[in-house]
Amino acid sequence: MSLTVRKIDTCLATIGSEAFAPVYVDLVDTLGIDQIMVFSIENDRARCLLSYHFSNAALAGKLAAAYLDGWFRRDPFLPALQAAEPNSVQLRCFEEIASEMGQEYRRMFFDAPGLLAKTTVLAVGETLRLFVSFYSSARSAGGCDPDLSRLAGRLALMHFELVEDTGIPAPLTVLSDREQAVCLGMLSGRKTETIAADLGVASSSVVTYRKRAYGKLGITSRAGLFAICSR
Repeated sequence: MSLTVRKIDTCLATIGSEAFAPVYVDLVDTLGIDQIMVFSIENDRARCLLSYHFSNAALAGKLAAAYLDGWFRRDPFLPALQAAEPNSVQLRCFEEIASEMGQEYRRMFFDAPGLLAKTTVLAVGETLRLFVSFYSSARSAGGCDPDLSRLAGRLALMHFELVEDTGIPAPLTVLSDREQAVCLGMLSGRKTETIAADLGVASSSVVTYRKRAYGKLGITSRAGLFAICSR
């Protein structure tokens, strides 16, 4: 069994659990990209389900927050995603949309962060419509393997449709139970001391769980947490 096949097998074994995200990111790393973003688009709403930059976690959170702040409506692939049939997976490339992309959109999501190429999987299931996008910089502009990209898109769709009904914001499903509890407490407006009392741990432990959660989510602040968990 090859290394890539082992990684795919591990993803399949962890779908729907908190263990999925790190092994999924490990699989995506074999595409030789710099950043992955997974967004769910529902009517006129967008949610960030996963944002990860392999060398700059803060950048992923910043771009995700900007995209959710209305910029998703200008995504050139949005009409195609909205028109896609259920239970379908389509692969689209940067070259297809370069001429249709607004100048400010391109500056914000490509030129400024130094991202030169993008491969997007339009993954549509029974309940979710996902953009699963792989970004490359000058260091990794060789392009993604199309078959592995489609597979990665389908795996993301399978996972997030399974966790959709848990009542927990989808981005937080990649966290441990304690990390989830801390983030949920923050989202409900609780202070560190109150969260610590609820969990029966020291305030310093809450800070540690928060830092771990931010690292996994690719964010650096409470504002970033609210942005990626917005519905």
